[in-house]
Amino acid sequence: MSDAASGTGSPGTGPLGVACIGYAFMGKAHSAAWREVSAHFDVPATSRQVLVGRDAGQVAEAAATYGWAESATDWRDVIARDDIDIVDICTPGQTHAEIALAALAAGKHVMVEKPLANTLTEAVEMAAAATEATGRGVFSMVGFNYRRVPALAHARNLIAQGIIGQVRQIRGAYLQDWLVDAQAPMTWRLRAESAGSGALGDIASHTVDLVGFLTGSTATDVSARLQTFVPQRPGPGGPEDVTVDDGAWLTLGLSGGAVAERAVASVEVSRVALGRKNGLTLEIYGTEGAICFDLERLNELQVLRGTDASSHGFARVLITEEDHPYLSAWWPPGHVIGWQHTFVHQVRDFLTALDSGTPPTPSFADGLATQRVLAAAQESARNASAAITLGPT
Repeated sequence: MSDAASGTGSPGTGPLGVACIGYAFMGKAHSAAWREVSAHFDVPATSRQVLVGRDAGQVAEAAATYGWAESATDWRDVIARDDIDIVDICTPGQTHAEIALAALAAGKHVMVEKPLANTLTEAVEMAAAATEATGRGVFSMVGFNYRRVPALAHARNLIAQGIIGQVRQIRGAYLQDWLVDAQAPMTWRLRAESAGSGALGDIASHTVDLVGFLTGSTATDVSARLQTFVPQRPGPGGPEDVTVDDGAWLTLGLSGGAVAERAVASVEVSRVALGRKNGLTLEIYGTEGAICFDLERLNELQVLRGTDASSHGFARVLITEEDHPYLSAWWPPGHVIGWQHTFVHQVRDFLTALDSGTPPTPSFADGLATQRVLAAAQESARNASAAITLGPT
């Protein structure tokens, strides 16, 4: 399928009806992607049928603002509707499994925001259900949107081509500061029952997924430390205990794909790193070169080719050319795109997969692989273990 805009569905079929469950931060980002995708990419036509949320007034206002045909408060009723073909889940983690399992059972294609679930048990059940549904032609995908940054997709291609040789080590950091103030109020993201974990599941999940995506490798063992810097925060009824981490430090052993023997990845994440708003950086060091990426410079890569760094040095590569991933649909070379476009690319890839009858990626099985790393990190930190060996995915 080309990247030219068409806005038409498959021959002989009507638009695919979409329901989005959740209307806050991720619901807004996903809504924009569903609204914009057909203006730039040749994908099956969709109809933004219904936006779902718990508060009837607020979700109705959001639906009107985001361009949905209607709003609703009961996701179960929405999933049962004949005019819904796709369910996009943008809710807190504790609801992912219930909604996704019900939607797959009802024959709906499913996209669910990362991490796949709050617990490893839920993730295993979801991956099994997704495999069974695929046999019925019902597809699912996890929303790791940073896979759709053109620069990172290009970096993956370069690594697969052997430009930097075998990867020996990866250094990933995802740092934010929105919780640096100890008086910042409690939210669902700070409660284990709703979020599963803190910075670990919220942003380390992205970084762990990217390690595997960029190199094709699998984590073989995990050692970790988790830290809660602010143990209590103001709640509606007074101080509440924070039951998740503010920061996490992971070391992963890697094997397979483009990595060398005894390859290692380090992952550092924090939501109390003062001065960092959304600072995702990745450094990939190989036997014949290196690649560095900074989300704050989303349209660039720093690429070192060859082993003589003193004479070659890192070259800045601007990722805006028509032959770079996704970019033939956008603007002339040098005209940069932004963070929101990763969600457009995500929807594009999902719809293209549906149209071709090909299971989209990352799959629920991919989400489960990341969940295994997160669960091992929690176990390692809880037991002060040197490393947790991972079993098969």
